[in-house]
Amino acid sequence: MDRRTALKNLTLSFGYVVSTPTIMGLLSSCTNDEIIWKTEFLSDQEKHIVYHLAEIILPVSDIPGSLDVNVPQFIDKMLKYVETDVKQINFQKGAAIFGERFREKFGKKIVRGDKEEIQKLFTVYFELSKDETNRVIDEQNIPENEISKDKKDQYLMYRFLFLVRNYTLFGYYTSEKIGEEVLSYDPNPGKYEGCVPLKDIGNAWSL
Repeated sequence: MDRRTALKNLTLSFGYVVSTPTIMGLLSSCTNDEIIWKTEFLSDQEKHIVYHLAEIILPVSDIPGSLDVNVPQFIDKMLKYVETDVKQINFQKGAAIFGERFREKFGKKIVRGDKEEIQKLFTVYFELSKDETNRVIDEQNIPENEISKDKKDQYLMYRFLFLVRNYTLFGYYTSEKIGEEVLSYDPNPGKYEGCVPLKDIGNAWSL
């Protein structure tokens, strides 16, 4: 599967109908600056949260992390140019709720929080039992207007967290750097071999 087809399929799997050239443009137009960039959608608080969550989800190790491929900037652009108005509003509501939960836990605004503190709060909402995880996922599949008032904040916060996590993975694995330096990559793949044992394939391929 070529890179453009893979991008198209990934995009559709997220439930968005966006042209591949549009996605490629978003990926290629991100600034190289890791921290200071002029956001197009995110507020200062949202920028701070997204930056640290992306780093927490995919930290640098022996391979590049999410910050090395400008994932926070990618998320900012996707929210600006791809998401619907409703999902943009829900993102903002969920981010505000996450920020308020941070203030309740640490006694300060989240923009003054560091990665370790944000990770502690993030972990609280993702270290769940199997039953709790299934409940959260099932709830996310329910239309917002069917969520009871007492569960609305939790619903919106998870909607925000899932969006950040999904876009972090999407932006990371569709970036040029990861496609060429981490995944197997061959710009001239040569002949087609349809019956190759799985053990002989090795690393996942980006092209």
